[in-house]
Amino acid sequence: MSSNFLPCEIKAVEYSTNISTSDVDSYVVVQDDGMPSDILNYITETKKIDKGFDSEVSCFKHDNRLVIHSPLDINDYSDVREYFKSAKKGIERAVKAGSVNPSLILPSRPKYKNAELSTILGALSALYVPIQYREEVPEKAQRIKCLYISWSQKDQLQDLIEKAKWLESGLYICRDIGGGDPERMSPPNVAAYVEKAFTSGKISINIISDQDLFVKEYPLFAAVNRAARSVPRHQGRIIWMEYKPPKPARKTLMLVGKGVTYDTGGADIKAGGIMAGMSRDKCGAAAIAGFMKTVELRQPEDVHVIAALCMVRNSVGEECYVADEVMTSRAGVRIRIGNTDAEGRMAMADSLCVMKERAVKENLPNCFLYTIATLTGHACIALGDYTGVLDNKVAENAGHNSSFCKAGALIGDPSEISTVRKEDFEFNRSKGYGEDLLQCNNAPSSRTPRGHQIPAAFLIVASGLDKHDASSSIPLKYTHLDVAGSAGDVPDQPTGAPLLSLSQLHLL
Repeated sequence: MSSNFLPCEIKAVEYSTNISTSDVDSYVVVQDDGMPSDILNYITETKKIDKGFDSEVSCFKHDNRLVIHSPLDINDYSDVREYFKSAKKGIERAVKAGSVNPSLILPSRPKYKNAELSTILGALSALYVPIQYREEVPEKAQRIKCLYISWSQKDQLQDLIEKAKWLESGLYICRDIGGGDPERMSPPNVAAYVEKAFTSGKISINIISDQDLFVKEYPLFAAVNRAARSVPRHQGRIIWMEYKPPKPARKTLMLVGKGVTYDTGGADIKAGGIMAGMSRDKCGAAAIAGFMKTVELRQPEDVHVIAALCMVRNSVGEECYVADEVMTSRAGVRIRIGNTDAEGRMAMADSLCVMKERAVKENLPNCFLYTIATLTGHACIALGDYTGVLDNKVAENAGHNSSFCKAGALIGDPSEISTVRKEDFEFNRSKGYGEDLLQCNNAPSSRTPRGHQIPAAFLIVASGLDKHDASSSIPLKYTHLDVAGSAGDVPDQPTGAPLLSLSQLHLL
């Protein structure tokens, strides 16, 4: 495991083609106005005779080194992600050409704020090597030796690189956990990985592995875990992490992540070939683990962060939970199971209840409660490749959803606002006497109107957060983030969404 969670060494170099560092073997340029004049002059002349120059990555020799020009494709509807994509393509081409010490030249007059940061993150994304490949083929653990970075704003470059390191280290962990296969990143293995990844002492870790304790304290999680419990290497874990700032907290972030390491659907098994890719059902928890690494490196002075990674395998077998079972959540809410493939809301509800209890008991200042999950296919259809932001009324009244989306847009991690409405709560209401909630209907979320809003309402009631709504004496801000569309699917690497949005809004 990498000690600094970066794909390679990163160094700042002087803004010049005559770079004093002899190790540099190629230049990667993303925008014409960002490059030194002699390379710009060459490109300007080449464009006069090559009409396709700005439509694809181009390579040419200059000053005995390879130059890779990766053009931008920007129109009125573009955003800062174009810099990320362009840098990623450019570095991929440099690696393909055999470069081991490329120099990334940042744009000097970008169209969007944070374009320089997004450029670096795009380059680093291209250099990530999956954890299992690193471990099993160690000679291929790095794609290059060093990424050199130059920028016309020399006095700001080192600070920019440090910020990129904070974020990339978090994204690196997210890719490792989220992208690891169901055995490499089983619940016990995720717990072991997290323990090794956080050794500075800045983040306290408490791993719950007592299977009987789940039944007593986290009954909905225990139901999902029931089939996997009989297989030691698949047994569930809840990983609690906490960062306490050196100064009195100005705000408290409380994050609960869905960490379903593999989702068979359980007794309502995923049939017809749709089980493939379900190792990515842990990307909510993976993003939170990555965010905690960014917190550890950033060390905010007045932001308190508490996280719960709900790591569980939704297995199928004689012990699996089934539809029609009635069980009581930690909050005392009686729930009839409707479909075992709606396990994500079950896995998170009790930990969300614990967060609520702490927020109230400890009177934590300015709390923001989040659940983050690859929860519904409906979110993919309704929102595409974007994170869905669903505020409760307290958070909505505070303008959280708008602030969250603006932060994400600034840093290339965009979201879409979705709204929780009265009918979402009514949909979940059980019609059976002595029952409070119906966990799910029998149709896939993608064929259920408001299929990604309904689970947010379920989580509010199942955790007891409905007792802390806008009209209560202790209102609590809560937001459900559905990253089913934005987290990244096999075989692409996990995106880390919404790590960048959370960091931009609460840390940077």
